[in-house]
Amino acid sequence: MRRMLAVLSLLLVAACGAEAEPVDAPDLIRVLAGSEIKDLEPLLRRAETEAGVKVKLTYTGTLDGAEQVASGRADGGLDAIWFSSNRYLSLIDGAQAKLSTQTKVMISPVVLGLKPAKAAELGWDQGPVSWSDIAAAARAGTFTFGMTNPASSNSGFSALVGVAAALSKADRALSAEQVGAVTPALKGFFSAQRLTAGSSGWLADAYARDPAVDGLINYESVLLGLRDPLTLVHPSDGVVSADYPLTLLASAPEEKKVLYGKLAAWLRTPAVQREIMTTTHRRPIVPEVRPDSRFGTTQLIELPFPNRRGTADELIKSYLNQLRVPPGTTFVLDTSGSMQGDRIDALRQALVALTGADTSMSGTFSRFSNRESVTMLPFNSTPGAPVPFAVPAGNPEEVLARIRRFAESLEAKGGTAIYDSLMAAYDRPLTPGRYSSIVLMSDGENANGSGYDDFAAHYRALPEERRRVPTFVVLFGESDVEEMSEVAALTGGAVFDARSTSLSEVFKEIRGYQ
Repeated sequence: MRRMLAVLSLLLVAACGAEAEPVDAPDLIRVLAGSEIKDLEPLLRRAETEAGVKVKLTYTGTLDGAEQVASGRADGGLDAIWFSSNRYLSLIDGAQAKLSTQTKVMISPVVLGLKPAKAAELGWDQGPVSWSDIAAAARAGTFTFGMTNPASSNSGFSALVGVAAALSKADRALSAEQVGAVTPALKGFFSAQRLTAGSSGWLADAYARDPAVDGLINYESVLLGLRDPLTLVHPSDGVVSADYPLTLLASAPEEKKVLYGKLAAWLRTPAVQREIMTTTHRRPIVPEVRPDSRFGTTQLIELPFPNRRGTADELIKSYLNQLRVPPGTTFVLDTSGSMQGDRIDALRQALVALTGADTSMSGTFSRFSNRESVTMLPFNSTPGAPVPFAVPAGNPEEVLARIRRFAESLEAKGGTAIYDSLMAAYDRPLTPGRYSSIVLMSDGENANGSGYDDFAAHYRALPEERRRVPTFVVLFGESDVEEMSEVAALTGGAVFDARSTSLSEVFKEIRGYQ
């Protein structure tokens, strides 16, 4: 029955794709967007009748999108971009020449949300609270929080910039010297982080599953939309806000510029602004529409942002290699006979890219980080022996080279024991004080050893701390979509599809969740 449903689902997707709008439709505007825009899809469907514009959204991460635009890869295939912020993009050399008109659509500051009992315990529900107060409590271990990865999500990047600017008491654009000076304080702050993610939506879901985490640093809109209400803390020394600029690309043809103007004007009409506020919990951008009572009366102070890309990149690298709780990652990798040829080559290349061979912007931020523990567990008819690597805090090149040699030595042969291998990964002892996660990559169905039901029973019998380890599943080749989706749902992970894109790109995307 599971397989029948999976086939029906794929047929439905194929049917929907067959009815997709042609790329040259005269009333269609093609927009590259951050995943945060997904909640606007129902509203945007009305733009066709109310504004005469059909909107086709293609989603990507904020930094990946910035790289596409700045490199010119977005030219021709897209007409506009829509990210939560253009701040990082504007720092990239040559990027401004790729952009035309920018129209801010809505506002959401990045703030702290806490469970009401914890906020009351700390006295943060009574009066002004600064980032310095929050950092002191984090360093003392009196509360814990989740936050997205600044290398893949704008909410995490905005939070990192905001905390760094506030703790350094910067009154102008954050400098590299200030980043270096504030690093010890930032390390204390991030010692309280217990959840990470590549997107705000997945972070909210992970938080809902983990009662041990006290709160989240995220967009105000995400926090207001959670099922269980949080007490929102708007730091008195300032925030970094998203203003969601719908931005026309300079390469867009004239007829698309007209569509852009219609869409931008429609989005800023009072009726649409009120609907955005009501349905997505974001603040209106136009003065004719006043924010309602959910947003409180606190006046937002915008903190200064870096004005050099080098400073922004250094801040992200410091977070990955020095500031955050380090990750502990296990890769459960299919090396069965069906992986022979191009598939095993793709796996080798994807792993080698994570050792620093990919020198693109996104590749730089996705390499194995300093202080990370990496375990490779290849499998075929049976689980292979786990091969551990410990990336040091400094001078990681020698260990990264060993991981590269291991990846290049992988060979394809034998059968496919997915669930015995996944159970072996979950049975490995956890290293305290790390984010632990598992990546499962297989190109086919389970053919040897235990089945899914055996794994599910084994997983449910594990101690609680091991059940908190998510499995990020990679669909590749002829993967069993239904069972792989069940693995991700059971373990609190996510599914990533490498059947229509490169395995290297998918592995880089997963790094945002580790």
